Amino acid sequence: MKSLLTSNLGTFPIWATLALGFVLGLRHALDADHLAAVSTFVSEEKNILRSSLIGVYWGLGHTFALLVFGVAIAAFRLTVPQGLSQLLEFLVGCMLILLGANVIRKLFKGQTIHIHTHEHDGSTHSHLHLHLGASEHSHRHHVLRVGGRPFVVGVVHGLAGTAAIMLLIVGAIPSLILAVGYILVFGIGSIGGMMLMSMLMSVPLALATRRLMKVERWIRLAAGLFSLGFGTFLAWDVGLIQSLLR
Repeated sequence: MKSLLTSNLGTFPIWATLALGFVLGLRHALDADHLAAVSTFVSEEKNILRSSLIGVYWGLGHTFALLVFGVAIAAFRLTVPQGLSQLLEFLVGCMLILLGANVIRKLFKGQTIHIHTHEHDGSTHSHLHLHLGASEHSHRHHVLRVGGRPFVVGVVHGLAGTAAIMLLIVGAIPSLILAVGYILVFGIGSIGGMMLMSMLMSVPLALATRRLMKVERWIRLAAGLFSLGFGTFLAWDVGLIQSLLR
């Protein structure tokens, strides 16, 4: 066991490896599927601090999945079947579809459609108007309730991302302890990256809610459509196209 934990380190670049893990974690948070998922939660928040916590909870869930399954893979030198990896990616696509559809459902839940009639130069005109439903924000929710769903979504993303990351660890890192350290540092990077992105995404929402409610609702609609569209593309690509190319 001792040899498994610490052997073959020699002149292995430990600090460079950990630094690389942190940088890759920051970069990993910028993946389109991650941003699509988190944007659906951030779009329901007006508060920048709570939005940043959403990113933190997503990162914690992501790191938890990587740590639990990554350590098992690194310790027992397991391999992830290609079919399982594709299935997890397909589940991520389905999850994005559900998240986007839920945002759109909430947004249009209280919609009203009516006709405005007015007169220009002696001619009467009628216009059909759609008013999106009132915002449903979680400012009265407990912090744990705000973070519960992002945590679960982060776990799913972590499972889907385990294969590629763990292949790198198993193939290049000779020590289990260093592999665990790499996963933790990678997770810290992903938490920091997603927290920063969540804050940046919440700024337009915070400004819009103070000045123009219509802008805030259109931003929420855009977040829902982005998640719905990207999830559909991902599920289609993984579930159908890649299966045909086997």
